[in-house]
Amino acid sequence: MRTSTAPTALCDLSDELPPRPTGVPTGGLWLPGLESVAPQNEQDVWLHDALLGPHSADIVGYLGLARRTGGPVLDLGSGAGRLTVPFARHGFAVAAVDRDGPSLKRLRHWADRLGKSTSALVTTVRSDLTRLRLRQDYQLVVLAGAMITALPPHTRGRLLRHVAAHLGAGGLLALDYPEHSMSALSEQPSRTWAFDVPRCDDVSERVVARQIFDLAEGSEEITYYCERVVGHRTHRSMLTTHKWLVETDWLAQEIHDAGLQVAQRKPHRIDGVTEHVLLICRAAP
Repeated sequence: MRTSTAPTALCDLSDELPPRPTGVPTGGLWLPGLESVAPQNEQDVWLHDALLGPHSADIVGYLGLARRTGGPVLDLGSGAGRLTVPFARHGFAVAAVDRDGPSLKRLRHWADRLGKSTSALVTTVRSDLTRLRLRQDYQLVVLAGAMITALPPHTRGRLLRHVAAHLGAGGLLALDYPEHSMSALSEQPSRTWAFDVPRCDDVSERVVARQIFDLAEGSEEITYYCERVVGHRTHRSMLTTHKWLVETDWLAQEIHDAGLQVAQRKPHRIDGVTEHVLLICRAAP
């Protein structure tokens, strides 16, 4: 059983990027995987941002939940602050938790650039979510960017129980994840995607991603072959990350066992195999 979701990387490959596959999804489609892990190094930060950039509309939804519940907010697996900083900029005290020190450093620099009123509302905590220890209650807890798939299955229940114990009165937990058709995956356990990052300058960014599912282990492995061209300089890298499949019935039971109930379920169809699901949970009566 794999217990690590950290990516491995081999930078500046001497080989060319794999040729663009034919007959596979391209363009602005969702590419699962690296949204739930920290970038390996500064040269590969662009890929992490490119994968999440097209889906930044979810920030508006999470801000709406914060307005509904009030603060403080807890952003679990915050990365470089894609949600944390907007929360603070809109006046909510927010604690950002991530295991990756460089990502938290980027978050802090971003908050500081926006001024003292924003920076003062941000607290950063470096911690692996499997060892999280909370010391106060929160009105909104978010596990965004499919972070729950980065957790080994045997650790999810403990985290959900711990979060539930630290939800204030009327507080909410919001999490999202990819829901796959297991029968479809058994027929087609591997997929290939291509992604060109839209740019308005002379920078070219391209990704070919190969996704392999292991249903017996309940995991998936995604390898990204990346190329970034700036002027006459080309940077190539290969990054591989491991995630865990989330089965809806098991997750529902874990949520119930934590003393929570699903107040709202929002699915969004990605393709014929996968839906992206947002769950909003509250304390069970």
